[in-house]
Amino acid sequence: MNFLAFIRNNARWLAGGFLLTFFSSYGQTFFISLSSGHIRTEYGLSHGQFGTIYMLATLASAATLTYLGQIVDKRSPRAVTFIIVPILAFACVLMAFSHHIVLLLLAIYLLRLFGQGMMSQNAFTAIGRWFVAQRGRATSLTAIGVNAGEASFPLLFVLVAGALGWRNAWLAGAVTLLVVALPLISWLVAKDRTPQASDPAAPVAAARDWSRAEVLRDPLFYMAMAGVLAPGFIGTTVFFHQIYLVELRGWSLEAFAASFAFMAATVVVFSLVAGQLVDRYSAKAMLPTFLIPLGLACLVLGFVEGQWAAFVFMGLMGISYGFTNTVFGALWPEIYGVRYLGAIRAVTMALGVFATALGPGLTGYLIDAGVSFPAQVVVMGIYCFAACGMLVGVSRRLFARSLPATA
Repeated sequence: MNFLAFIRNNARWLAGGFLLTFFSSYGQTFFISLSSGHIRTEYGLSHGQFGTIYMLATLASAATLTYLGQIVDKRSPRAVTFIIVPILAFACVLMAFSHHIVLLLLAIYLLRLFGQGMMSQNAFTAIGRWFVAQRGRATSLTAIGVNAGEASFPLLFVLVAGALGWRNAWLAGAVTLLVVALPLISWLVAKDRTPQASDPAAPVAAARDWSRAEVLRDPLFYMAMAGVLAPGFIGTTVFFHQIYLVELRGWSLEAFAASFAFMAATVVVFSLVAGQLVDRYSAKAMLPTFLIPLGLACLVLGFVEGQWAAFVFMGLMGISYGFTNTVFGALWPEIYGVRYLGAIRAVTMALGVFATALGPGLTGYLIDAGVSFPAQVVVMGIYCFAACGMLVGVSRRLFARSLPATA
């Protein structure tokens, strides 16, 4: 089945997954940070104080997600949508009306938990169950919902905030969630997808269903996570210290900001490329490759002082991000089955959030201690290449484990 025919025949489910990740934007860092200046001014917070509040709320959401995320194993995607979208809308309202630090902390906690966390959790778990042979391309189309949000929501927020004020912009977000997202997504995901005669054969045999407890005792899970956590850790760290990096290199801040658009386009393209490759060769086969571009990106950023290095870094990181989103969206159901997929994904997402929270703090401490930031980035690149070597062995062991036992 060609790509356009695949989209046409599965438009309902693909659109449902895409919109879940698209509207998860309200809980993503890029969206919340649009209000950071207003928040710091109105609450009288320094950069460090607001950063601490954001970190605490994010870590609390990650801890909660390990338990709440299991709900997608017990309820249908439509039922979960009716729970999480109204709570996400409430979080937007709380952000609009709060005037106390405690309420601000609660609002960010709910935005992170039900936006970034549960909206994505619902989307990728449903897609992982609905698709088998074409799971890679389905996952890639779902993942780019976040990129579509990054491309559209900042401008919309700035326009609404400029006309009505930043608090009313959050109220507009709540209305959009209740009036547009909730009815549309709940209708799209109301019907489960069942295997179709036109579906091609899967590149690998279906895995048995592992419980979360079994997964947490599997050494290969932790070895794979050592790789999957790297892009989030590195990307968040560089973005968090971007002003310091630009000043250190003597770059134009405007040019560095423009490189983000290049990265976003690269993520979209290579998410789709990765989807095709996963469907053809399997996620296990792609496992050793996704950190290679990121490793190169870190070496370029660490050693090259020219402004062009920013665009090379962003482009290479976009390739890794595109592969990461797709490969790991397909990997967990491929190796651990789908019955407990929600509980397993809740753990992986929580670990990812912890990694992104750790990166800026750890590297900031090293900068204060006199350790060169470019040198730190080079070490991150070396780590990526070392992890690639380890993931070659992980991939081989996963393939060997999937082979049927012989008498």
